[in-house]
Amino acid sequence: MNLELEVFRNLFVSIAEEMGIVLRRTSFSPNIKERRDYSCALYDAMGRTVAMGDHMPAHLGAMPASVKAVTDEFRVRAGEIYFLNDPFRGGTHLPDITSVSAVYVEDSGDPAFYLATRAHHADVGGMAPGSMPLAKEIYQEGLRIPPVRLVRDGEYEPALLSLILSNVRTPDERLGDLSAQVAAHRVGERRLREALARHGTAEVVRQMAVLQDYGEAVMRNRLETIPDCQCEFRDWLDDDGFGSEPVAIQCRLTVEGSDATVDFRDSAPQTHGGVNANRAITTSAVMYCFRCLVDAEIPYNEGILRPIRILTRPGSVCDALLPASTAAGNVETSQRLVDAVLGALRQALPGKLPASSSGTMNNISFGGSGRQGKQPFSYYETIAGGMGAWAGADGLNGVHTHMTNSLNTPVEAFEQQYPVRIVRYRLRPGSGGPGLRRGGDGVIREYEFLADASLAILSERRKRAPSGAEGGGAAKPGRNLLNDRVIPSKGNFAVRRGDRLRIETPGGGGYFSSMKLPTNSASTPDA
Repeated sequence: MNLELEVFRNLFVSIAEEMGIVLRRTSFSPNIKERRDYSCALYDAMGRTVAMGDHMPAHLGAMPASVKAVTDEFRVRAGEIYFLNDPFRGGTHLPDITSVSAVYVEDSGDPAFYLATRAHHADVGGMAPGSMPLAKEIYQEGLRIPPVRLVRDGEYEPALLSLILSNVRTPDERLGDLSAQVAAHRVGERRLREALARHGTAEVVRQMAVLQDYGEAVMRNRLETIPDCQCEFRDWLDDDGFGSEPVAIQCRLTVEGSDATVDFRDSAPQTHGGVNANRAITTSAVMYCFRCLVDAEIPYNEGILRPIRILTRPGSVCDALLPASTAAGNVETSQRLVDAVLGALRQALPGKLPASSSGTMNNISFGGSGRQGKQPFSYYETIAGGMGAWAGADGLNGVHTHMTNSLNTPVEAFEQQYPVRIVRYRLRPGSGGPGLRRGGDGVIREYEFLADASLAILSERRKRAPSGAEGGGAAKPGRNLLNDRVIPSKGNFAVRRGDRLRIETPGGGGYFSSMKLPTNSASTPDA
């Protein structure tokens, strides 16, 4: 990458990053402010990704579908911001609310650029606080928002805002987080206009196109280093929460020169439970895996996907159709999609890719009417696990891996805001897979409820452990316990004051069974 292009790459990325900083600092909910469960990005006039912040992989590859859903239906005008969360129009799951605005330049009749944010809101209605229940159809999961204009001439549409806030449990917090997204758009547009004033519109547009072409060229160069192959890998979700049968994710990978095809058409049909992913989520998982193959600072933009064809079957767990429930598709199935793609790539690149990581986000959501007359509360978080080992090192302990780039909520912030006490939070020794390179350990997080509440859990890798690689051993699967009694990986539960929930998360797989490193082992990881 030449110096000029590197300057523009950092300029475009900095716009998305600063949008994220504003969103985080002005948000109300710990899920956004502390856990950083949000993403921001910049798009060209065609809605193609130019730059993304270093945010959530599960969001970033899927957000272009939301931008397209808005621009296909509306001509976005200056001063307008459209919002949506519909998984069947580019969203991921209902708590992820996306906002889209347009930036006009000079006297052009059409938008020259688009800005977008996506933030996970702690509640969007539905049958359970946190809007992440075990449900059989999407209508039970929360308020489904099609592309709608929520901001016009810089002000909220009052009737529509009232409709949304009347259907959530914590309206003040939702308004605060929506307003944080609006603030991010204002700062993003300001920074983009500063770039246009300094460099000129024509040059900025040209550099965007060059940057996308560069992303494609780098990815094609990387694909050409992979031997032409046809590889298959099958992995399974534990179940869909309503039955004990595993749910198959089948990946067939074909590499020919500088082109790759990733085929999920033989995966299981969509399920009753909420492990259904839409095509946007599947695209996000594939984009993440192939980006990880490149050991260089390259733009995370539309060009990366140009050499990669993704095949899905509508009505499958990888391309679900209405009225499928989708709460866990974004958070759990996305992780298994990564496991399947990396499993196929390991066959093409033996000794180069890591063992499986924990493979679950361990989603916990709860809420209730509060205590001593206080306002209702609703909370959502994910819990870290172990990272898979690779040829050069043991896996990391207690980290969020792959499709989640979030953090834990600090105990102090958590206990100050919610009627819950964290009585135990530590690593889970021995949960990482054995091998010359050991997998990282998961964690134990134990909650004591100080008020009656409704609880929902969506987790994975409780029946099928994360696998090792190159002879390394599998990690320990996770466990969920309520008052020391093992409970299912997915479900809705009523908890009483004094009840204790303990989540033991899976570790990562081990690497190598021999005590001697292979002479051709990689010195650095490819993913």
